[in-house]
Amino acid sequence: MKYLTLASFILTFFVINSVTSQEIAILKYGGGGDWYSNPTALPNLIRFCNQNIDTKIKDKPETVAIGSVAIFQYPFLHMTGHGNVFFSNEEAQNLRTYLLSGGFLHIDDNYGMEPYLKRELLKVFPDKQLEELGADHPIFSQKYKFPEGLPKIHEHDGKRPQAFGYFHEGRLLLLFTFESDLGDGWEDPSVHNDPEAIRLKALQMGANIVAYAFKS
Repeated sequence: MKYLTLASFILTFFVINSVTSQEIAILKYGGGGDWYSNPTALPNLIRFCNQNIDTKIKDKPETVAIGSVAIFQYPFLHMTGHGNVFFSNEEAQNLRTYLLSGGFLHIDDNYGMEPYLKRELLKVFPDKQLEELGADHPIFSQKYKFPEGLPKIHEHDGKRPQAFGYFHEGRLLLLFTFESDLGDGWEDPSVHNDPEAIRLKALQMGANIVAYAFKS
């Protein structure tokens, strides 16, 4: 229970800090998956948000380990990757405490992490189920309107894009975007050679997620 005990000591700080703080960190996890993929994605999204939705996020996001109390310094965590994901029981409890205390986690499947992620999320919320967000959810109608819900950025298996979430007392505390690959759309133009219209769509959806997380 070490992580839970430590987390309880800084819970008051986290709740107060998250009211005014606008910071994002990359979540580092175990299992061998490439948590560090898409290195230009989040800086580009942050720049877009600061220019278009009046945020004041630091240009370079920090990296925090899932089992560290440092996650409580950031109201918004971003997680991505392609392969295996593993949470120890202590790490899962630390993340659960963070989310139930007011934190927000966006997980963007960069292709291939979904089966491993769902297995590990059962450790975090054994009492909850991922729920699919309908196109009428407010996250799709912040500054930018997505009347059909999550946009398709990259094709992988030809499946439709889906957004799933965990809710607690009406609050969306974890968003999992699947078969969309928003992060690839946030990358520098030279990385995937996406048309500008596709990159813009990805950045706008990302900005909606950021706006929603900081307002909720």
